[in-house]
Amino acid sequence: MEETAEKTLELDDGRVNLACFLLAGNTYAIEVAHLREVVHCQAVTPLPKAPALIEGVIDLRGAVVPVVDLGRVLGGEPVKQDERARIAVVQVDGLVLGMRVEAATHVASVETGRLEEPPALATHSGYDAVRALLRQPDGAPILVLSMDHVLEAVYRSALPGGESGP
Repeated sequence: MEETAEKTLELDDGRVNLACFLLAGNTYAIEVAHLREVVHCQAVTPLPKAPALIEGVIDLRGAVVPVVDLGRVLGGEPVKQDERARIAVVQVDGLVLGMRVEAATHVASVETGRLEEPPALATHSGYDAVRALLRQPDGAPILVLSMDHVLEAVYRSALPGGESGP
């Protein structure tokens, strides 16, 4: 996998901890090292003239946190708003961001050798938000996201004529 500013954070025993969540029936994951906390969804205050992917902000114990709908960031449908929906609060390079997801499911500690490269078609098309795949026991993939590329998509949406996903 291509090395970016985002480092793969391995434990001493060659393992990585992944926080898993659902979006549109698929399981996604981010490295636990980027996750600050997961909170119940709350009212988001819209920001005038905010970038296309920024829904608004929430007050999280006195801190103002911008929130994005991760479904939209990844170019899909907006997250279903129900009792299972959560906001995953992440921190990357000092930036704190809330990502709305359909449900937080579990944390997995996996051997790094089990992580597979994303399909060549995905990386050659410029879609590099998925940095690795992890097979579940039933064969279904868990898509491990690159937080650098998720943030890049949010930043691009702030540009004139900005895009709506990675």
